Amino acid sequence: MGKATGFLEIERNDRGYLKPAERLKNWNEFVVPLEDKALKDQASRCMNCGIPFCHNGCPVNNIIPDWNHLVFEDDWKNALEVLHSTNNFPEFTGRVCPAPCEAACTLNIQDTPVTIKSIECAIVDRGWDEGWIVPQVPARRTGKSVAVVGSGPAGMACAQQLARAGHSVTLFEKNDRMGGLLRYGIPDFKMEKHLINRRLVQMEAEGVTLRTSTEVGVQVSLDSLKENFDAVVLSGGAEKPRPLEIPGFELQGVRYAMEFLTQQNKRVAGDDEMRAAPRGSLTATGKHVVVIGGGDTGSDCVGTSNRQGAASVTQLEIMPKPPEKEAKALSWPNWPLKLRTSSSHEEGCERDWSVVTKRAIGSNGQLTALECVRVEWVDGRMQEIAGSEFTLKADLVFLAMGFLGPNTSGMIEQAGVELDPRGNVKANMDDYATSQDGIFACGDMRRGQSLIVWAIREGRQCARAVDLHLMGATDLPR
Repeated sequence: MGKATGFLEIERNDRGYLKPAERLKNWNEFVVPLEDKALKDQASRCMNCGIPFCHNGCPVNNIIPDWNHLVFEDDWKNALEVLHSTNNFPEFTGRVCPAPCEAACTLNIQDTPVTIKSIECAIVDRGWDEGWIVPQVPARRTGKSVAVVGSGPAGMACAQQLARAGHSVTLFEKNDRMGGLLRYGIPDFKMEKHLINRRLVQMEAEGVTLRTSTEVGVQVSLDSLKENFDAVVLSGGAEKPRPLEIPGFELQGVRYAMEFLTQQNKRVAGDDEMRAAPRGSLTATGKHVVVIGGGDTGSDCVGTSNRQGAASVTQLEIMPKPPEKEAKALSWPNWPLKLRTSSSHEEGCERDWSVVTKRAIGSNGQLTALECVRVEWVDGRMQEIAGSEFTLKADLVFLAMGFLGPNTSGMIEQAGVELDPRGNVKANMDDYATSQDGIFACGDMRRGQSLIVWAIREGRQCARAVDLHLMGATDLPR
């Protein structure tokens, strides 16, 4: 415990943002980091609880009290070592994780949790600035080879851990750049992509072979992977979007959120318009945009639309508006249900709850409006409210209603693996083995749509299971 009275003497103080008028001018990150003195003060607020609920609330089980203490002691290098012992990519989670650790912090009982996420991000950013983060090349090679298919956070973490164990690892990615949804789902203003690039350089130095523009199940068969590798890991994510099956769904202007977000990320990366948008350009400039779905993907569409200069942005959610503040006695230390307003919402957005879209209206094949109705929830069942119909002007509608699991054609079909009732690849959290010998699964492809931090955890645990399968023993952490 850094300072026994820190939580009594020092108020919570978190990172700030550039003002909306300034940050909307570009696609750069806009979080303003805390100074070292402020970070040390914030770390001193950690009470090193007898039961560290933050540790349990974090899916990768970050040893948070330990690195808080080390930051307070100004021992940043050892803080980085402790942080990396549980998390391969804290610069990702330090930017885009919703921080369930802070929700679980004992000080959150009074709404003043330790600024865990900001401290985590500061530790790893300092590690890169100081040159402390270098490739961890294994002392010996095992002679075993592993194919990891899908380069999102689960695949990256799995590949890196297996390479450090001495295996020959090839990471396959169907897109032109590595990173999965880190690369093409999360806008640059939330996480700039050079952060992924430098990790990939580290991974290559550790022995990971990167193969982009290679879709397993199309360019490369699953059988060829089984023939040429000792084990195969499926980590391709849950990319099948939830459709909105209403009259007018086929109109020009009704599109899936990921198509919109991917296009803009490619533009920011420097791709020309034909490469960024081979199916036709999607831009919100001067248009009335409606986002259907109240989660993070919907919020990212809001922020992207505002930066492109939308005439208006409205976000609809089918569920009721959550309470402004959770009931601590019922929720803590679990993730609470409460109203969450993102930085993108603050930049300009009308939000509406308990709304169902009934029909898309158009003219000459082009969307012009949405016909909606308000609903109420009675005993867990949705009922339309008579006479509550209304129409929203809409030039573009982005569907951000979640995902239904992985695409099963191609790779999964060829693998012949069993699926669970939700359509995900069936594998447990003990050995991550599928129904086919030598084939493993992790991340969203196994658990369904989830958080980056869960993907990293699954990738690490799957790597341990694969190492144990290949070698009969393993030193990789779980």
